[in-house]
Amino acid sequence: MIKRYWNKGKRQKRITLIVAVFLLLALFFFRDDYQPALLFFRKFIFIIIISLLVLVFGLRRFRRTASTGGRLGILGVLIGFFGLLYLLGWHLQLYDYMKTYNVFNDLNKIEINELPLTQNERIQPLRNIFSMANESVGETKDVSLPHLVRVDKENKWTMAIQPSEKYIMQRISDNTEEVFSVSSTTPFPRFSNENRIPVVFSIGESLKFSRNTYNAVVQRFNPWMLFNYEPSDTFYMKNDDNEWVQVVSLIKWKGFFFPYPTFGGVMVIENGEHDFNDYLERILIGKGTFVSPDDIKDYPFLNKQNTLSEKVSQLQAESLKFLGGFSDPLPWNMETAVKIPVMPKDQNQQPYVTDFNFAGSNTNAYSGLYHWFGLEPVGKERTSLSYSVFVPADGSDVLYYYDHASKKQGYAGVSAMPLKVKESRKEYDWEANSPVEFRPYVKNIAGRKRMFFLGTVSTISRTDAQQFDGSATPDLVLIDSEYRDVIWIDVKHPSQWDKSVYDQLNEAWRASEGIGYYFQESLEDKDIPKKENDSLKEIPKEVDDKSKMIDELQRKLDSLKA
Repeated sequence: MIKRYWNKGKRQKRITLIVAVFLLLALFFFRDDYQPALLFFRKFIFIIIISLLVLVFGLRRFRRTASTGGRLGILGVLIGFFGLLYLLGWHLQLYDYMKTYNVFNDLNKIEINELPLTQNERIQPLRNIFSMANESVGETKDVSLPHLVRVDKENKWTMAIQPSEKYIMQRISDNTEEVFSVSSTTPFPRFSNENRIPVVFSIGESLKFSRNTYNAVVQRFNPWMLFNYEPSDTFYMKNDDNEWVQVVSLIKWKGFFFPYPTFGGVMVIENGEHDFNDYLERILIGKGTFVSPDDIKDYPFLNKQNTLSEKVSQLQAESLKFLGGFSDPLPWNMETAVKIPVMPKDQNQQPYVTDFNFAGSNTNAYSGLYHWFGLEPVGKERTSLSYSVFVPADGSDVLYYYDHASKKQGYAGVSAMPLKVKESRKEYDWEANSPVEFRPYVKNIAGRKRMFFLGTVSTISRTDAQQFDGSATPDLVLIDSEYRDVIWIDVKHPSQWDKSVYDQLNEAWRASEGIGYYFQESLEDKDIPKKENDSLKEIPKEVDDKSKMIDELQRKLDSLKA
């Protein structure tokens, strides 16, 4: 058809060339708009090829068949094939099953025999931080989702103050001009003054068109990356020059049969004003500096940092359900199958980014930020802790896991914690309040490592489940995962938490484990009366004993006489 139109005359040739050039320019400039379609083709390439082959051969056979019964039979086979494909692949989720199995085979899994200690415990949960940040900005501003990162050797919540998505003109013309950087270890997070950093980004998560972070990063992709990479979470942190940058985590899809996601590196976007040169760069080649996973070691500010997409770490942790074999997660087995528990009321879901100290362990694991998962059995009524999973937050090609189940520790899991907290304080209005985000708390207390869960009691709006009350002094609880006891602790005195735990549980520990006495400078049994000394035999404290001085003077006198 195009050839026939081309041969009609010069005018038709001119129109054809103009349309072709226009289409090529559109393919080049609007590649961020159609890239999701390329990515969809990449994710389901095997299924798409099989479906097209069956469809083409089926229709060819249909056209060659003369009888009505034969044609109806072929249509029935095609309908049955695509129906079975939908039933197995999507309804029964066997496609995701195979994808997760590929992730499991690709993982560098290391089992550890000792839990690492936690350090730099964060006080506030993510949703509280998000609520308090939104309380500190104006009507035309929004706050991006907080992320826990390392800033100046301290763990901080960082988020951008960006134009609101409700106001289109601001999203087109304004920049992201401030960043919140709030300490995660304080019970009193402040969203003003020194924690409100003035920095200008002409690229932002809420901005429109080529100034949108997603669009700018996709425009930076080469043709191969358009089919294999996708942008994910956006982090705000300082680079090695002490300048604030956006770090966009990338997901790379690998494999032909049932492709699966892996960590694909990061795209680093520097801060700066919007000008004409910046506009040309965004339109033509996008924005950002690509850093592959192999090159991250050359950037100190990306080492031991939180740059891994949670979509990737969630699938990696979930893939441990295949530790018992390929068929173990199937409905008729499930001896070691596990799941990531889902927390209710729109809470922050796992992973919980936590600072772990691996010093003294027999692994090469660094001490720093990790994505932690507490995996539990697949049944709804089973809430025991089966595995603790530690995924390095900087995307390192390794996964550490601790097998609680095989050690028969009998620890309670994350999903069992809310009811235990509610049972410990029945006078609370638990319809308006909810214990949330139970992150691990592992400490050496009373002679051995003990695992607790640190939870926060937050007030949740009755009308909007996503609206959390961000109190500056929240109620905190520690739950012993082994003894199931709830300890309410003072948020303002973290140095006393371990002693508070010991004061409440020491008698139970001594009865069960036969431990000694801890957290006491001197032991004194008050049941035994103190023996009083005879006042006549005791030298009063007021009397100054000069016997030593007399002896020294006598020795000097004897030496002079000699």
